[in-house]
Amino acid sequence: MTDPVKFLLVDDLEENLLALDALLARDGLELHKARSGEDALELMLANEYALALLDVQMPGMDGFELAEFMRANERSRHIPIIFLTAGSGDATRRFRGYEAGAVDFIQKPIEADILRSKSRVFYDLFVQRRQITAQRDELEGLTAALQAADHQKNRFLAVLAHELRNPLAVLTAGLNILERKSDGAATDTVRKSMRQNLSHMIRLVDDLLDINRIERGKISLRREKVLVSEIMPAALEVAGPAIEAGHHALDAVLPTDPIELDVDPARFIQIVGNVVGNAARYTPKGGRIEVAVTGNATSVSIAISDNGVGIPADQQSRIFDMFEQSDAGMGIGGDGLGIGLALVKQLVELHDGTIQLLRSAPGAGSTFEIRLPIAR
Repeated sequence: MTDPVKFLLVDDLEENLLALDALLARDGLELHKARSGEDALELMLANEYALALLDVQMPGMDGFELAEFMRANERSRHIPIIFLTAGSGDATRRFRGYEAGAVDFIQKPIEADILRSKSRVFYDLFVQRRQITAQRDELEGLTAALQAADHQKNRFLAVLAHELRNPLAVLTAGLNILERKSDGAATDTVRKSMRQNLSHMIRLVDDLLDINRIERGKISLRREKVLVSEIMPAALEVAGPAIEAGHHALDAVLPTDPIELDVDPARFIQIVGNVVGNAARYTPKGGRIEVAVTGNATSVSIAISDNGVGIPADQQSRIFDMFEQSDAGMGIGGDGLGIGLALVKQLVELHDGTIQLLRSAPGAGSTFEIRLPIAR
């Protein structure tokens, strides 16, 4: 709801204030009344006015003196002033009024139509100014969002170039070695390295395609009922290369009781494999990855813990944002585009589940929990 426009009415006689109130009352307009200049200044400290109607002849601080005070104050200097006077309209008097900041004089007795017409102009100008200010603020917000998006895009392109350059360099070097017809053992090593880097590139491209499909609403889940104990080994196997490369120990505790999920098996494997693989990549060599699966009457919890580098507190709120990667300052960085956890979060939510960071601290590792509803 839009705040009402406010006018300030200043006159030492209550009957004059009541008459002005009756003449000016309209929807969307709030009329504040003051019986003295001092009262008027106090009201100006707490309110923004579109127009001030000041009686010239008041005991104590008269209308001219009040106008001079208003012009000397940063908060009130821009309020338009119309003087209401029953006195003479000689040039000297008018000059003093305009010098004090008046935009107009209205002689008493007041002609109602003239007062309404002139006040309506300032009402409309104030509304237009407020609309322009709101539009300016909205444009500033949009500009900031566009700048942030541009910065994120540039950052993403830099990461993408870096992540693709490394495996491409390995593939190029491998082809050069193969072309020289090296011995069989060297050839097998090169082929293995090339295959690993090609798999890494395929993973990057697949992640990009999945994010694009989700954002366009093009991913449809192929759900089926599966037992947790049967699908978890396949999900952990996906992270096997990252665990093996880091020489990590994997400790998985699966439920002995049959727990059934209604999931897309391929996407479930992708979710768990991505989080476990992420834990492996952010854990120094020889670390430990723990996966604990527990269930209750309504859901299954998959807790994935590591003793890796952890996530600084100031980065934890952004880890599920697109193109974000943790940097704990310990010389270990991700080898992806910073979309893994963002992709996992969207896939989990498509399954009506949740993922959250339960704990993390630099040097002390992290624990993520994926929670999915059990099959009905």
